Amino acid sequence: MPESRPTGARSRGPRRRTTALAAAALLCAAPALLTAPTAQAAPTAPAAPAPRCSPAYRLTQTLDGGTVWRMCWHYEGNAGLVLDDISYQPKGERAPIKVLTTAKLAQIHVPYDDGTNEYDDLTGQGFAQGLQKLDPAECPGGTIKTVRVPGAWDPAHPDVSGLCATTRARGHAYRKGPYPGESARTYQLQGKDLLVYTVNKVGWYEYITEWRFAGDGTMTMQVGATGTVSPGDYDAGDGRGMPLGKGAKDFATSHSHNVFWRLNFGLDGSTTNKVEQFDSALTARSGGRTPTIRTTRTPVTKELAGDAGPLRWWRVVSDTGKNKDGHPRSYEIVPGRSAKYTGRGYTRHDVYVTDYKACEQFASNNLANCGKGAGRSVDTWVNGQPLKHPIAWVNIGFHHIARDEDQEPMPVHWQGFQLVPRDVTAMNPLTPPALSGHNGHYG
Repeated sequence: MPESRPTGARSRGPRRRTTALAAAALLCAAPALLTAPTAQAAPTAPAAPAPRCSPAYRLTQTLDGGTVWRMCWHYEGNAGLVLDDISYQPKGERAPIKVLTTAKLAQIHVPYDDGTNEYDDLTGQGFAQGLQKLDPAECPGGTIKTVRVPGAWDPAHPDVSGLCATTRARGHAYRKGPYPGESARTYQLQGKDLLVYTVNKVGWYEYITEWRFAGDGTMTMQVGATGTVSPGDYDAGDGRGMPLGKGAKDFATSHSHNVFWRLNFGLDGSTTNKVEQFDSALTARSGGRTPTIRTTRTPVTKELAGDAGPLRWWRVVSDTGKNKDGHPRSYEIVPGRSAKYTGRGYTRHDVYVTDYKACEQFASNNLANCGKGAGRSVDTWVNGQPLKHPIAWVNIGFHHIARDEDQEPMPVHWQGFQLVPRDVTAMNPLTPPALSGHNGHYG
């Protein structure tokens, strides 16, 4: 089913915050890829065709351990960078495993504590048009690609060298030393991630949007805010901001950054993936005995507005592909630390799952017309409809109470989440050959 790709109209001139942008249609994403599973006792993924994009818009990276990530990219006039047809092929898998049809930012909602300002940076403040040119030193060992910005504020110069694709060290991918008394070697691997990122300027802020892909199949999505604390906010308007500078003369108004991502899964090339919720309940026992924990799995068959917890999580499950142990492939949604903002309906939950509609592209201030009474935010789209083609929305909040160290430039503060493979492969895809026989047992 094709994705709609709305863009935005242009706004010109210097600004602290631009006015709202109008919507305009842009492109359609490639339809989901449907292939039949292979006929064998424990089927692996159906063969995935090459990404549906020209070489200029294709990203391919082989990482330590032999894992290959493949994807396409394009750039929208409101969402900015969009990644398409993301597939993961660990060493030993005969074909790429399709994971996501599309992945993109779905909003950066910024309400101020004093109630005077509230912004939707993607669909109201020119986020995509603020794409920044990257210096080669910002993309060490990588490639900076030229991006054509739809609705560029300077129509004579729509092309920006603003997309970095490189690798970055992640530290230990694993470590396994000998047990006491055991004569064995130590196994360890220093991993690298494929890193794809852009920088987009909105007013005084600069947003670094990172997409990281690891050799073990983990994906990390995060946004880092940097730039400058707005000098126009040095007015103590919220009555609670922290003082900056000498004494207590200048105060920065506190505010929130509520970042949303939109994920169109396509595990094993299918759009009809399943969603499951896991809840674990602890029961205390008398006599100081160790409490017990029981975990239940609940299929999510209807649209969901969910709240994460220390013992609650969700996964998206393939309905066609299994690993070599015969277990259905899935990806777990792992939210990072979040300061939940409850001032709006769409920010009150951590994860939303809606059934696919082409018009539903942004978590708030959605620009497309979804019909009479449909609403313009993700919370209004959760109405009990059965899930046939699930779309996941992840909301991570950050409450910014400025500090002296935010001057100047402001250190990057990050917010984001991970998609972690569960049973995508039968073992750790980076397992060294000497340990490959330890599947389900030791030694």
